[in-house]
Amino acid sequence: MVVVNPRQTRDFARALGRLEKTDRVDALMLAEFAERVRPEVRPLPDPQALAAVMARRRQLVEMLVAEQNRLGQAPPALQPDLRSHIDFLRKQLHQLDQDLEQLLQQSPLWREQEDLLKGVPGIGPVTCATLLADLPELGRLNRRAIAKAGRTCAAGP
Repeated sequence: MVVVNPRQTRDFARALGRLEKTDRVDALMLAEFAERVRPEVRPLPDPQALAAVMARRRQLVEMLVAEQNRLGQAPPALQPDLRSHIDFLRKQLHQLDQDLEQLLQQSPLWREQEDLLKGVPGIGPVTCATLLADLPELGRLNRRAIAKAGRTCAAGP
């Protein structure tokens, strides 16, 4: 995928003396623009992959909290087993966080959005990844459109 500023493509068309504005003329002009300017191609990120990783992360956190709660009430004979499972879950969570960071770094689009979100005070890596996974329209819709989409989802079946 290539994202370019529409003004830049329109200026390119004007420079070529193409003032018509039809779908056919636009398509030919965009093809010529891509051939001559060669804008950077950016692969589209897979939102389902990010959503799946974030869902798994939530599951691991829930299991970890449950095991930690059980540890506080468990008889001494069961505590070593629970501690072992807690350690395992922490390692899994740590590995998943590394996989998540790698997934975000593979996409220039996600990297760009991540950098923007992390610039907001209080937004860390987990909140940033959650926003990218759960609100893929972030940055593409205005606040009214997002609010409308939220009402539609809330009023769903």
